[in-house]
Parts: sequence; C-alpha cells; structure tokens
Amino acid sequence: MNITVKHLSKSFGAKRVLRDFSAFFGEGETTCVMGPSGCGKTTLLFLLMGLLEPDTGTIEGVPLRKSAVFQEDRLCETFTAVANVRMTCPTGVSRETIVRHLTEIGLDDSLSLPVSELSGGMRRRVAIVRAVLAGGDVLFFDEPFKGLDAELKRHVIRYVTENTKGKTVIVVTHDEDEARELGGRLIDMEMLSQE
Repeated sequence: MNITVKHLSKSFGAKRVLRDFSAFFGEGETTCVMGPSGCGKTTLLFLLMGLLEPDTGTIEGVPLRKSAVFQEDRLCETFTAVANVRMTCPTGVSRETIVRHLTEIGLDDSLSLPVSELSGGMRRRVAIVRAVLAGGDVLFFDEPFKGLDAELKRHVIRYVTENTKGKTVIVVTHDEDEARELGGRLIDMEMLSQE
C-alpha cells in the first residue's frame, strides 16, 4: 500500500513547520526528501513514524513494522556493534548474518569493541545496518550518510539499495548526489512549500 499524506500541517508554538503538505510514497519504492534546513523534513519523518501528531491533515498506509536511522545514532554505548544490531533484529536473524552485514560495510575489525570507542562514521554504519536488519516494511533514514567520505558513502549507499529491495524507503538528504545514487522519486519540500 502507498503511504498517502494529505493536507498535513504542524506547528511548534508560534513556529509553523509544515503547512498544508501533501505527498505520496510508493510501496516498495525509494523516495528522497530534500529541502533546506528548517523546511520540515525531519518533522515529516517523525509524523510518518507516529512520533508526532499532526495539527491537521491525514497520514494513511504506513506499515506497522518500521525501521529508522535518526540524525543521532541512538546506539547503546557499552554494547558492541553486533549487540546493537541484535537488539532490534527479528529472532530468525543469526549472529553470522549480522557479522556479514557489518563486515560488508567495513566494520570487520571493530566487531568486539563497544560502540563508544568507534568513530562517528563507524557508528553511523552500525545504525544503518541495525535499521536494514530490523525487519521493517518501511525504512526511514534521516541524513543517514552524514560523516562518511565520498568513497565510503557510495559503498554504503550501494549496501542500502541492495538490501532494501522491495521495501518502502524514505530518505531525508541535503545532498543531490546521494539522491541520484539512491534512485527513486524526489520530493523537493522547498518547491512544494512555494506552490
């Protein structure tokens, strides 16, 4: 089922973040949401995830099983990368599968370290693997590739696209190159807000 957003508005006190916003997100497709800081991209994700309630408007079709990468990594600092991924995985996902995914994005030398000892880019990749393996029918990514250099970013984008085939993926990004490499549809919130 497509996710349909109709006439969504959201304010925080006197600050109007979204005004009469409508869009759809195709089932099984990747959609990139772009726009300048402050235009409501993260707020839109939080509304879609059910973490915020809209002031007005409707959201329909969001699957119950959701996975997310937030702007902050939200990892358990004393847990290893494997343990951080394990805690959100369905029971059928083996340790070997988790290790294979972490190895695929270049973390094979750091599997036994607490994530507090990992660099920002390494922690980001743990958060991405956790979301990919969590088993959501829809995946929300809020600037998931920040802190990664260009070559590593391309590699991680390939990992994401290969491992989310058939899933609904919604990615917030400021980077047009990221949007191009991820493929899929593009929603420009700045353009929509000017209509």
